[in-house]
Amino acid sequence: MLRRKIDNELLKWKQNHNKTALLITGARQVGKTASIRQFGKNHYSNFIEINFITDTNANKIFNDSLRADDIILNLSTFVKKALIPGKTLIFLDEIQECPNARTAIKFLVEDGRFDYIESGSLLGVSYKEIPSLPVGYEEIQQMYPMDFEEFLWANNIQEDTINYLKECFMNERYISDIIHEEIKKLFQRYMIIGGMPAVVAKFVETKDIGQVINIQKRIMELYRQDITKYSDSEKMKIRQIFDHIPAELNKNNKRFTMSDINKNAKYHRYESGFMWLTDAGVSLPCYNICQPVLPFELNTKYNLFKLFLCDTGLLCSQSLGNIQFSILNGDTTVNMGSILENTIAQLMVSNSFKLYYYNSKKIGEIDFIIQKGNYILPVECKSGKDYSTHKALENLMSVKEYNIEEGIVLCSGNVKRDKRILYLPWYMVSFITQPSIESYIVD
Repeated sequence: MLRRKIDNELLKWKQNHNKTALLITGARQVGKTASIRQFGKNHYSNFIEINFITDTNANKIFNDSLRADDIILNLSTFVKKALIPGKTLIFLDEIQECPNARTAIKFLVEDGRFDYIESGSLLGVSYKEIPSLPVGYEEIQQMYPMDFEEFLWANNIQEDTINYLKECFMNERYISDIIHEEIKKLFQRYMIIGGMPAVVAKFVETKDIGQVINIQKRIMELYRQDITKYSDSEKMKIRQIFDHIPAELNKNNKRFTMSDINKNAKYHRYESGFMWLTDAGVSLPCYNICQPVLPFELNTKYNLFKLFLCDTGLLCSQSLGNIQFSILNGDTTVNMGSILENTIAQLMVSNSFKLYYYNSKKIGEIDFIIQKGNYILPVECKSGKDYSTHKALENLMSVKEYNIEEGIVLCSGNVKRDKRILYLPWYMVSFITQPSIESYIVD
């Protein structure tokens, strides 16, 4: 069983005395069901799992009265198992298939006899009306593909090594050459394997890239099937956007251009399609900002954006040629810029950052600009060996009114500071996190 960071969040939720139901959302195949199932079996003496796709009659549990007593009677009858108060976890999987179950959570939580976890892959997609959302009765956790630290765990990298890397990051210390080269090699593998648990497990088991690619292609086909099944009248437009993502990222500027879909295509006609892919967790938009000043939301051009895939391995599987083997062999002449940038975007989103970029004729283009706490952090991604050249970043930081204290260059090199520019190995993006919010009690 692969170790996941969500495991700690599940345990924290169980230990919380003011309990709500826990709703785990995220794209398909990111490992929601496996993690919840393992948690339920390890921490409850009585674990009940209902899947509204495979259990075709499960919807009937919630068809009539939504009183807690009636639902619990229906539940116990359906599963043919006693429900033990205080010791039972009820897991409602693929809950998007049963809107009434989502509404019923309020009454079940109020009843208080059992614990409830819900999970679904397309909860952000409004293809079915939910009679009443259980506002205040759900704690929501977003789950993503495995991040690079989880990938290191899967590849048996010891905690001492990871802690050493974190210490080097915090103190801007040079990393041992042996460790740096080993972790960089694993990061290059992560770029082509990605973080889908089934893919990672197959790689760890076999080290066979051919088998890895086959699983990735199956997941991509599952996403295409979801578009056909759940997207109503917009399926053709959504499919066009989805299928164009790899080619759009392969362009020099990586921006999504509507005319590449159709010379007469207009953004407003496709806007709902972009939103569908984002809400389904399949795509990660990175929006252009007019000025690098906070708050970014007031400076965002939502019709100018890059569109990344939720998983770098899935993107790699759609690339032409043997790019996987070129990256594995350290061939920096291959055009791996789009793969690297997608990997960085994926890892920053998993660390709770919203994605923005900046571009102007005077400054140039900055790959990413993120808000870290209350300050602005520009981030450049360099795939080649000439990573010390970053004119746009220098131009941006020379503008005094922007008040940008530091810029980061993610590169193949070691940790190094040059005045206000901090060079970090690609893999250290995993350690760029939001500062924790301390308790602040007002008298």
